[in-house]
Amino acid sequence: MNGLRKAATLTKAWLKRSRIAVAAALVVALAVTAAPAVDAAPQAVGPFANLDGWWGGAGRLRFKDGKTEDVKCRATYFIEGQGEQLKQTIRCASGSGKIEVQSTVRHSGGKLKGEWTEVMYNITGVLDGEVTPRGYRVTVSGTEGTTLSANMDIIVKDKRQMVEIQFFSETLVGLTLLLNKG
Repeated sequence: MNGLRKAATLTKAWLKRSRIAVAAALVVALAVTAAPAVDAAPQAVGPFANLDGWWGGAGRLRFKDGKTEDVKCRATYFIEGQGEQLKQTIRCASGSGKIEVQSTVRHSGGKLKGEWTEVMYNITGVLDGEVTPRGYRVTVSGTEGTTLSANMDIIVKDKRQMVEIQFFSETLVGLTLLLNKG
């Protein structure tokens, strides 16, 4: 019986880390997609103008043990100030649980900076990013004792987003996510 309890405890810890990593990655991935493409004309209302509203979609999470898990997400974006700040709420569900993340992202001189909080597990983190020739490259990391870190490449075309995430984790490999504007 003691072995079963230990296995259950380890499984809970593994699932919690997986959900937290997905949450952080999705926050950054979704928040960053608002920046303009490298060859796009400057927008008078800021780089987040085309993101305002609701987005939804699905993706696949890959684990180091070779398993995969489907993820469904919806995000709501609010543009603030002169269009240089974005507030977002994202909710995702997978076979191992649900998460809710709130974030704030600021744009200045082609750079992105922000903070995020996973509400259900009270986990926090930061993000940094920049525009690249292909779209965007972002780094996300956890704060306050969280060891989460990931790199992301984001491509936005019309009303679609494609996100590829590489985790630096003992259990996760990556996440591919496709979203459409609702």
